[in-house]
Amino acid sequence: MILPHPKDAIHKSWLYAILSAIADDAHLPFLLRFKGGTCAAMRGILPRFSVDLDFDLLYSRKVAFVQKRLVSIFIALGLKIKDQSRTAPQFFLGYENAPGERSTLKVDVTFPPNSEDEYEPVRFVDIDRILHAHTIPTMFAHKLLATMGRFQKKGALAGRDLLDLYIFFRAGLPIQKEIIEKQMNMAFEDYLATLGAFVEKYFTQRVIDEDLNALMPPQAFSSVRRNLKSQVLVFLKDAARHSG
Repeated sequence: MILPHPKDAIHKSWLYAILSAIADDAHLPFLLRFKGGTCAAMRGILPRFSVDLDFDLLYSRKVAFVQKRLVSIFIALGLKIKDQSRTAPQFFLGYENAPGERSTLKVDVTFPPNSEDEYEPVRFVDIDRILHAHTIPTMFAHKLLATMGRFQKKGALAGRDLLDLYIFFRAGLPIQKEIIEKQMNMAFEDYLATLGAFVEKYFTQRVIDEDLNALMPPQAFSSVRRNLKSQVLVFLKDAARHSG
């Protein structure tokens, strides 16, 4: 995973420390499945920084157990639990850093996973550990859902969602269409058309710039920012046209 700025090294080191501790735990690797932007970045798919750790929990009955195991890990690492959910293993963790710099890290565990989601064992070279993670087709499907879902759930937009879609489409990666069709209750090509209209309406240059500026090296950011929206719209139209 790249570092957009040297000051982000401490955050990256905490991501890796937590992930290594989870991988080394006697129980958590059998219960949790790694996913999300950090997972994709550590697999070398996304050329950007990612700041959170996201997992699926396979068994809802294990929520309290997983919460307890994670708290033990955070305490052992010397992290401060600044906030946490009462209903799910979701934590906001604090670490020491210079004033004004990033000093909070989120660990989010969701359950139950979608029945169509698929996982595979992956060796994450940066931490020299094997973890079960979303397959690439599952990851791509969730990226397509997140671009609009983030706004529907929280009223938020993220320029990084467009970058991620651009990277996945440009690489010609496969999509597990069944995840989208079941979750959205519509044909895959209809969802792509809906997503395209959403991107066209809501993703301004300002939204793209504000989010990606902190997650990419300046040169890489400058080279992609201006044409990102138009390129994603072309990819969405082409994918819808050839989905049958």
